[in-house]
Amino acid sequence: MTVKRTIEFIDQELSRTLNDYYAWFNLSPELLSFRPNFGWSIEQILEHVTLTNHFLLILIRKGKKKAIEHSLKVDMIQAISNYQYNLGELEKISEHKSFAWIRPEHMEPKGEKTLIEVRAILEEQINECKEILNEIPNGEGILYKTTMTVNDLGKIDVYQYIYFLCQHANRHITQMQGVKDEFSKFKDAE
Repeated sequence: MTVKRTIEFIDQELSRTLNDYYAWFNLSPELLSFRPNFGWSIEQILEHVTLTNHFLLILIRKGKKKAIEHSLKVDMIQAISNYQYNLGELEKISEHKSFAWIRPEHMEPKGEKTLIEVRAILEEQINECKEILNEIPNGEGILYKTTMTVNDLGKIDVYQYIYFLCQHANRHITQMQGVKDEFSKFKDAE
């Protein structure tokens, strides 16, 4: 897959992720606030996703800036001629409970934002990722890598970081579905 096709694919994944999330914001307040036996409520999960995105975007912005700086010093045609599709190793991130990882405390939901604010933040974050892709359309994103400790991924490039953001969000859709299923069983037992 070419760099251009990879960028298009990530852009589509960003759109799909945002569309998939819209439905979760429209659930009943009772379901949104339901606390499962283990883990967070759906509204807490939604907040966690935006908190994680916030910190990922700090790294993505920095990476984009460095990648653009590097692109001024290299032959981009040569740099992308060796490019190989590199998103496959991130697929596991979307699978809930597929690996052990303890998130930092600053990514724990605190309930300080309303659901409307969380939705607006998520939209802004996804749209910012799309803008960043537009700012590095010629493969610049492959020129800068940063270490990702989650699941021992090692050094990943800017495009991979953006795709990681999508995969992390997808992981939590599975978790929210589990909360929804537990809520249904709880309501049926009443």
